Amino acid sequence: MRILITGCTYFPSRNGQSIFTINLAEGLAARGNKVLVVIPALGGHAREYERNGVQIKELDSVDLGRLHSEAVMSFFSGKQVRAILDEFQPDLIHVHDHFPLSSTMVREAKKRKIKVVGTNHFVPDNLSPYVPGSTHFFKILSRIMWKWMRMTFDQLDFATAPSRTAAEILRQQNIKLHIYPISCGVDTNRFKPDPGMDRALWRNKYGLDTGKPVILFVGRVDAEKKLDLLIRALHHRNKNDMVLAIAGNGSYKKHLEQLVEHLGLVEQVKFLGFVPNEDLPSIINAIDIFTMPSEAELLSIASLEAMACAKPILLSNARALPELVHNGVNGYLFNPGSVEDLSAKIDLLLSQSDKWPEMGKESLRMAQAHTLENTITGYSMLYYTLVAEKKLPNPQTEWLKIRPGASTFNKISSAN
Repeated sequence: MRILITGCTYFPSRNGQSIFTINLAEGLAARGNKVLVVIPALGGHAREYERNGVQIKELDSVDLGRLHSEAVMSFFSGKQVRAILDEFQPDLIHVHDHFPLSSTMVREAKKRKIKVVGTNHFVPDNLSPYVPGSTHFFKILSRIMWKWMRMTFDQLDFATAPSRTAAEILRQQNIKLHIYPISCGVDTNRFKPDPGMDRALWRNKYGLDTGKPVILFVGRVDAEKKLDLLIRALHHRNKNDMVLAIAGNGSYKKHLEQLVEHLGLVEQVKFLGFVPNEDLPSIINAIDIFTMPSEAELLSIASLEAMACAKPILLSNARALPELVHNGVNGYLFNPGSVEDLSAKIDLLLSQSDKWPEMGKESLRMAQAHTLENTITGYSMLYYTLVAEKKLPNPQTEWLKIRPGASTFNKISSAN
């Protein structure tokens, strides 16, 4: 099958949408599909190249760095999009947002009767921190953003979301078509327990104390990730018995470094900066607990990667994160925005170090439902079913059970 994938972000960006799009494109290509990714050029200027079996075409773009360091968009790309469709002749197009390039792609695809799938990675919470003064008019801004999104997604043939929570959020916006939850997946061939690794060696490499428990965050260091809450929770605890490691870069890093210095936590909070992708499985295996304090996650690939490495998790009780936690079994949820509750949950987890192995086993078990293999299989079946114009189950009464190696959708009653 010839599949065209488009959105506003791809390699080398490491946000959730980018990681999922990379994994999906490369996974589809590895199964023999011809895959073309079309994106705005992060460097501003058009170029073409191949990476891991995927053809990538970057279009001229406008730098929106004042909003975010990696924000770029391609405007007025109709002529380029038409030329790409003429040349590539896709069987199906998969868009990953509703921004100008994706909207243009959808509009041109509909003229040619090409099937279009869309996956939503968006909630207004992700963008509002970058709009000056948005806290004063968030409800109005949210309605405008959702209306913009619906203008594109209402034209699709099919929509997916990375979790049941994310699918329900879309349904609440009165999207006109059915929405299916399909996990963005985790590569369990890379992210897995490694009991034989030298934990001290990897901790030393990143300047982490080898004698104290380490709680790790991995992701963009941006305002919506709520990392300031973690830092304030450590200050509230007033104990120097653990280390918080923050892996990643972003627009909020300088502010957080200043906050850490102001609160006297320089020895307790370690900013690891960018961690190469090849190091991530090892650094996750070298720590004790994984945390994600964000309140805007439609799933969380980083949390899934930690679960696949058999780690206890400490997540915010917000959006889709509760889908990853059996509270008290593989970790804990804390009340969003509550320094006091997060502080208490950190204390509770640290007091249960004897239970960490069992918690990790449950995390590992839960992660098996989110394997990247299952995700690629799910999307492959979806594409073939859609292009063949076969009927799909109604996601409000049934959901998709993806089995490795399955060649058809399996209808599972929600009552089961």
